[in-house]
Amino acid sequence: MNIPVRTKSLLLLLIFVAVSTASFAASIRTPYRTRVTNRRMRRARTRHVRWNPLLRGSHESLLRQNDEIDRLQLPRIANDEELLELETREELVPLSDSRSLLINPSIEDNRRYCRSWTRDFVNDLSEDFYAKFHQKIILTSAVRTIEQQEKLRRRNRNAAPAEGGTASSHLAGTTIDIGKKGMTRAQRKWVDQYVYQLHQEGLVEAAEERRQACYHIMVSERYTDWREANRLANR
Repeated sequence: MNIPVRTKSLLLLLIFVAVSTASFAASIRTPYRTRVTNRRMRRARTRHVRWNPLLRGSHESLLRQNDEIDRLQLPRIANDEELLELETREELVPLSDSRSLLINPSIEDNRRYCRSWTRDFVNDLSEDFYAKFHQKIILTSAVRTIEQQEKLRRRNRNAAPAEGGTASSHLAGTTIDIGKKGMTRAQRKWVDQYVYQLHQEGLVEAAEERRQACYHIMVSERYTDWREANRLANR
């Protein structure tokens, strides 16, 4: 039986309207809050599957960082007065922009300091990164005080505490953060491998942060001796 073209078009239109109406009704029956929650859960599951960093932070790593600070008998810097005293005595050394290193302009001048062995690491990392990619690496944080860390904790609950066995190692000037924003996948993979090898040597404790888009890297004072031994071996 031949059905007129106009009738076929009308039937297709009626089917389309019926399906659309059913879909709309289903969406109305599902509460808006439930739909939003479901979408968030799907995104969270996707992120969970994809997030598998080589440099994974842990409670044990924080404990090791503080054990190293205690072994060296380094103080956790309480405030700006103590910070200035350590800078004046050159127990903390300045970090500076260079052809291979860019310091985030938001870091105050008196916070652009760290331990001498940490600066050695920063200089080596940035120079090697520049030699490979012809781009600067970005430093986003260095030394902090307990006062500063407490303020940070009030607005960022993921920040390490200012006291206790898992306190932030930034408080002793041994630690820096390297920004990931703007890095390509190849550059991040290179940094992963570079830092991981030093971690295997027991020279750094490192974590790729997820929410702060940076690498948190605490450097052991053994790094400078290891560095000099490598230089002598490569002569």
